[in-house]
Amino acid sequence: MTQANKETTHQNVVRFITAGSVDDGKSTLIGRLLYDTKSILVDQLESLSKTKHARVTSSDAGVDLALLTDGLEAEREQGITIDVAYRYFSTPKRKFIVADAPGHEQYTRNLVTGASQSDVAVILVDATRVDLSTSPATLLAQTKRHAAIVHLLGLRHVIFAVNKMDLLNFDEKVFNAIKIAIEDLSKKIGLPEPTLIPMSALLGANVVSSSDITPWYKGPTLLQWLENLDTSPQSEKTGLRFPVQYVARQDGSASDDFRGYLGQIESGSIRVGQKIKVLPENREATVAKIYLGNRSNRDQSNANNEVESAQTGEAVAISLTEDIDVSRGSLFISSEDTSPPTLSKQISADLCWLDSEPLSLSRKYALRHTTNTIGAKVKVIQQVLDVQTLSHALETHPLNANEIGRVDFTLQKPIAADLFSQSQKTGAFILIDEATNHTVAAGMIREAISQ
Repeated sequence: MTQANKETTHQNVVRFITAGSVDDGKSTLIGRLLYDTKSILVDQLESLSKTKHARVTSSDAGVDLALLTDGLEAEREQGITIDVAYRYFSTPKRKFIVADAPGHEQYTRNLVTGASQSDVAVILVDATRVDLSTSPATLLAQTKRHAAIVHLLGLRHVIFAVNKMDLLNFDEKVFNAIKIAIEDLSKKIGLPEPTLIPMSALLGANVVSSSDITPWYKGPTLLQWLENLDTSPQSEKTGLRFPVQYVARQDGSASDDFRGYLGQIESGSIRVGQKIKVLPENREATVAKIYLGNRSNRDQSNANNEVESAQTGEAVAISLTEDIDVSRGSLFISSEDTSPPTLSKQISADLCWLDSEPLSLSRKYALRHTTNTIGAKVKVIQQVLDVQTLSHALETHPLNANEIGRVDFTLQKPIAADLFSQSQKTGAFILIDEATNHTVAAGMIREAISQ
């Protein structure tokens, strides 16, 4: 598959997540998208028509569209979203994969999981719960938290859907006041100039079709915005990055001693005959052969899957001309890389803390970076984000569940670290509590000190 074909394929599939506070209407919005794009099976619609729920308060609203994404029985009983629900729909222009993330604070880790796999975040704002008595208007804390998280996770596209405008008679002045508050939020956390859409997910206004009730709004509907969004891959800020996941050896005679290094190319490309460097061992070698893990997108007549080159996103097995020490966690880069990752045992990272137990300076953690797992010790907590004011607290404290902060780590062994701003694949990690084996945090590397 050529690079042009890859970009076309990527453009035709958009992954997006709905975020925001509880009861902002995320599940209803997704149900509306499925309903209005005719992506619901007849038996599903019949089942929904027999199900009533407290969330449907208007006789004009019909079935409870939120039930299309609240798949767990506990969710249906409580009227809340607990887990991330994935749904699929398509239009003549594009295919979509949408994740409905929980709004409750205790399920923030689910949001992080869903957002990390998305291209776009749709943050819902319940217009009826914005405090308009302040200047600028005051948004809910969870709206601010979700906006900060999707920004930290590096999502390129964020849109704010100002929902439940039908309960405020689609008042343009109310929408403009909320717009000022969202622009102020975006400026404080570093989001680009936001796009806002006034809508009613329950009634379908400005979701798939434009509404006559908002003649003052001249922008696109949510679906139109998603259909025309540019999600082509950004130009690479890093060269070849190939983390070794597994070392394969062929049992047999010494004359047929095959050794292949398996993994996925996270960025850049690799070709036969290319000079590469293996980190953190800092050894050089030459690519002898490349075997493609899945040849469905390549020449079907190639029985042994051997190719001359491979690109970002492809799973491959690589053999080298030289017999050097390579193990799981090693990283292949180009020998000609002018901006290689930093070999570092001292890193500073932004953490989204996900565990019920707070971050502890005395506890043992394991840092899982690409295919590498390294012991990590918390050196210092630099700052903690105050979600209410969107400023950093004057006095730091151990990170509690769902808090965001900047933390310095000392690592047991060096890792080949890219900054998150350069690579979301090799600049991110998860933190694991060695005592409980819980995933306690998602981290984004902001600084790495060369050893």
